[in-house]
Amino acid sequence: MRQHDRLFIGGEWVAPAGTGTIDVISPHTEEVVGRVPDGTAQDMDRAVAAAREAFDHGPWPRMTFAERAEVIGRLADIYDARQSEMARLITEEMGSPITFSNLAQAPQPLSMLRFYAELGRTFEQEEQRPGLFGPLTVRREPVGVVAAVVPWNVPQFVTMTKVAPALLAGCTIVLKPAPETPLDAYLLAEWAAEAGVPAGVLNVVAAGREVGEHLVSHPGVDKVAFTGSTAAGRRIAAICGEQLKRVSLELGGKSAAIILDDADLQAGMGFLQMASLMNNGQACVAQTRILASRRRYDEVVDAVAGMVSSQVVGDPADPATGIGPLVAKRQQERVEGYIRIGMEEGAKVVVGGLDRPRDKGWYVSPTVFAGVSNDMRIAREEIFGPVLAVIPYEDEADAVRIANDSEYGLAGTVWTADPEHGMEVARQVRTGTYGVNCFMLEPNAPFGGYKASGIGRELGPEGLSGYLEYKTIARLG
Repeated sequence: MRQHDRLFIGGEWVAPAGTGTIDVISPHTEEVVGRVPDGTAQDMDRAVAAAREAFDHGPWPRMTFAERAEVIGRLADIYDARQSEMARLITEEMGSPITFSNLAQAPQPLSMLRFYAELGRTFEQEEQRPGLFGPLTVRREPVGVVAAVVPWNVPQFVTMTKVAPALLAGCTIVLKPAPETPLDAYLLAEWAAEAGVPAGVLNVVAAGREVGEHLVSHPGVDKVAFTGSTAAGRRIAAICGEQLKRVSLELGGKSAAIILDDADLQAGMGFLQMASLMNNGQACVAQTRILASRRRYDEVVDAVAGMVSSQVVGDPADPATGIGPLVAKRQQERVEGYIRIGMEEGAKVVVGGLDRPRDKGWYVSPTVFAGVSNDMRIAREEIFGPVLAVIPYEDEADAVRIANDSEYGLAGTVWTADPEHGMEVARQVRTGTYGVNCFMLEPNAPFGGYKASGIGRELGPEGLSGYLEYKTIARLG
């Protein structure tokens, strides 16, 4: 039982304004494994005030990029030494298989810290340019106070896509973790203080949706960085648009894996398993639409069914587990609702269905649908669980058309024996991150979506730009 009775505000662990608490419940045992204060609007006001004070009067925005990079590097060293602790904690609080937590949930945030620490060592705050009438100085300055609102599925990964570049830019941050997964944010706050991040630069208040909206609309916040559902993103975009507040949004996805006729199915299934079922299917980039030509359709369905059937479903703390529970009972019910919808739409259940694999815990049966058309709801709406739809296409042009026939554009893959031709396909799909015979997210490359999958980019140098204002200074004489 991980018990916290304080909030991290202004570099101190302070008592909350209210008496409410958030129970963190294990998706595997359905038992309470942690408890934190339920932040109120008053707590958010206090956190924003601390971040505002640190930005307006503190040392952090006035340090050089290299000086801030030194502190970020110290945080990375602490993270490196204790990343297995972070991995275990995330598995405990949200049910991610420990193999995935050790592969991505903790190492990827560490990689981001390392990348931005290295970038900051050589990043120039000012650039000199010739102008028509005299010399120009282009200066990069931090955008200000950042509200970082993150989801529960990959909590540290998403947190670090915002916190690492915001820190390097010189911003101060109010981090609102999801109520399902606040424990990892508390651990990060401890490490940040140990690394020497100045008081008020990083503040952590866990809270629900209403208090989160209070944070987003707060006049003391200069930028909102949000990852979550497209519906919530639209609401946040409306608030920020009304206030002319900077905003970046990383939202939903319904990504397509195009399997070309020359693909080696046996070799590809191991990689496709990670691309489509990572984190129990609770990933915005998951390749949940599997596109197969009619010539090889039955063969692809059998291969995908075999891959899914081979996954061990069970205790996420067991290294043998491939698919663990979903984060909450409501998520279990949501995914089962989509399985029911698919059956009602006329799709055929090849693997899985509505029989739960375990009596206790928020598990669903990993499910493969065949006979799916791209106009079905299970092919258009983000399910956020281990449910795959195999969709037939006529030819390669039709496959690209189907891949693009979505309101989303976050990720995708193509599987082929000819990687150069795969690159040609990749260039035609309107999506932010793509893989040829693989899928991965690189900390030194931009990540984000087209269409309803978001606004802006995270990671890479492009991710830093989102936390900077550009000032042009012209002078004569």
